Amino acid sequence: MEIAPGIKYIGVNDHQIDLFEGQYEVPNGMAYNSYAVIDEKTAIFDTVDENFVSQWLENIEKALAGKTPDYLIVQHMEPDHSAGIAVFMEKYPSAQIVASAKAFPIIKNFHGTDFADRRIIAAEGTTLSLGGRTLTFITAPMVHWPEVIVTYDDRTKTLFSADAFGKFGALDSDEDWACEARRYYMGIVGKYGAQVQALLKKASALQIETVCPLHGPVLSGDDLAIALEKYDIWSSYRPENEGVTIAYASIYGHTKDAALELAKQLEEKGVKVSCFDLARDDMAEAVEDSFRYDRLVLASSTYNNGLFPFMQTFIHALTERNFQNRTVAFIENGSWAPAAAKNMKALLENSKNLTFAETVVTLRSALSDESRASLAALAYELVK
Repeated sequence: MEIAPGIKYIGVNDHQIDLFEGQYEVPNGMAYNSYAVIDEKTAIFDTVDENFVSQWLENIEKALAGKTPDYLIVQHMEPDHSAGIAVFMEKYPSAQIVASAKAFPIIKNFHGTDFADRRIIAAEGTTLSLGGRTLTFITAPMVHWPEVIVTYDDRTKTLFSADAFGKFGALDSDEDWACEARRYYMGIVGKYGAQVQALLKKASALQIETVCPLHGPVLSGDDLAIALEKYDIWSSYRPENEGVTIAYASIYGHTKDAALELAKQLEEKGVKVSCFDLARDDMAEAVEDSFRYDRLVLASSTYNNGLFPFMQTFIHALTERNFQNRTVAFIENGSWAPAAAKNMKALLENSKNLTFAETVVTLRSALSDESRASLAALAYELVK
């Protein structure tokens, strides 16, 4: 598949995978993208997961139609993009490997050699001529590993963006970009908003018509404009939409009852509500929607004078991704000594720009007239 003059897609789709990075559900698989840039000289951009290296090498041969690649450009060393490095370098002994200085020690960690006699170090602003086009390398540390670079092709105005602008899902899946790109971003890149903002600033100085990420579809036109807008929102931790995410951790179902009752009241008032059972639903989706919407309700049973473990894990997932700029409310349950609300708030004490709802709903075992009145008051406060 030709993406732009002299740029061909040579990646693969993975429908065998169950959990990406050992934790994220990917029902529509994953794409491991790789690209061939064919000019007077030829560069291959990144490799693929170890289960697909043979297929990838076949794709290279078909794309190059007898030409020998001159360069392997390694933008990111995560194994789903770098597993084929050693095999490629053995197959093409005249090829040189191009990567950042920080990448080569990681290459040695994975492959036992850093290819000292065949390497080119790509630093900020360095260039590589392929003949009719020049590649410019841009460092993107901690988006989302320290060695990351992205690459700009001046001829086609294409940015090879490493893991930036990626998404879950194989390329042959028919699904909305934003939903799975948001879940991917919040789960994998979300901690590094400042670094993404720095990369966006660098990208704004370039005339970019096409973005080629390492996961997900190639972006151009309106799709690219939307992706750039979303990345600016996500990486600055601004709410994307108005709405309330309700995340609950319930032992016997009474805390769940309270959460669902609040959801019903909010929906009756015309509020968009996204509700998650943290023990059973995909926690990555709960994280995604907590960053998507401007209000969050945390509902937890008290457990060992602390929090039910799923809630503890969930709040940690939020705070390690710099959760901020939201309104947060609490529902707690405890038969004799409810303590969940104070513990949830304590876990969020270092988060920036959070507004806490005045109304705290406390259940003592099950819903009562008093706790139902508190739920109504909280619903009113969240709408107001």
